Amino acid sequence: MATFKVTIRQEGKTEQFQRDALAPALDLLEFEVRALSGSSRREAASGIARRYEPGEIVAVRGEVSGRGVRAGVDVRGDGSSEAFTGRVRRSLVPAQDGESAYDALRRVLRA
Repeated sequence: MATFKVTIRQEGKTEQFQRDALAPALDLLEFEVRALSGSSRREAASGIARRYEPGEIVAVRGEVSGRGVRAGVDVRGDGSSEAFTGRVRRSLVPAQDGESAYDALRRVLRA
């Protein structure tokens, strides 16, 4: 039975995968999100009384959940990426020098 769920979201399309351990789940998350990040550039968008710049728009979101873990990586419309933990109350995971968002997530989750 799989214990970690990997969810990838892009423009209303959702894919889900299952893995038995955290390390393979994070590897899959990185592979899938990197594959989609090439097409993640977005233009600025306007909403009701507000304009959203590309860096404020989440173009691709990859999440890992299971065994008390709730974390993931967002790729923004300007191509930048950032790791987070939590689901409802997300906390950003700051990357250290030379570290990718995926490496930062692995560091915090110790996988």
